Amino acid sequence: MILSGIEIKKRLGSQIVIDPFDEKALNPNSYNLKLYNELMVYDEDELDMKKPNRTRMMALPEEGALLSPGVLYLGRTVEYTETDGLVPMLEGRSSIGRLGLFIHVTAGFGDVGFKGFWTLEIHCIQPVRIYPFVEICQIYYHSIEGKFNRYVSGKYQGNTGIQPSLLYKEF
Repeated sequence: MILSGIEIKKRLGSQIVIDPFDEKALNPNSYNLKLYNELMVYDEDELDMKKPNRTRMMALPEEGALLSPGVLYLGRTVEYTETDGLVPMLEGRSSIGRLGLFIHVTAGFGDVGFKGFWTLEIHCIQPVRIYPFVEICQIYYHSIEGKFNRYVSGKYQGNTGIQPSLLYKEF
C-alpha cells in the first residue's frame, strides 16, 4: 500500500524524516524533492564496473545549465531522508519527464532503513536547461509486510553528497 500525503506528514519524525520539509511540496500521495546546486559527471569515455571511475564536479548555477544527450549526470536531492519500516521509492515528476529528462536510470527503489541524500541518475533525450533547487522528483512510501532486515550497506548508507557507482567494491 502507498502512503497518502496526509499519512506521510503524520509519520514525520517517527518512520519518516525529510529535512528540510516544506508542506507546499507535499502531494496527495508523495513529496517533491529538490535538485541540489551541483552535478557530477564521469570523466572517462569508457566506464569499468570493476574499478572506481574518475568523476568531476560541475556547479549548477542559478541561471541553469544545459544538459546534453548521451551524458550521464549524477545529482542529489537537497533533502536528507530517513525511512524506518517503510519502502521509499523515487520517481521523476511528470512535468520533468515531459521535457525528455529522466531522473533515475534504474535506481528509484529504496531500501527499508535508508538514511541519506538520494543520488539522481539524470539524462536527457534532447538538450534541456535545468536549474538548481527545482522540484525534480518525488518520493513516495510503500508499507512492507513480514519481517525484514534494515538496509545497513556501507556503500551508500549515511552519504553526505553525490555518489558515483561503488559496484567495484563487490568484486
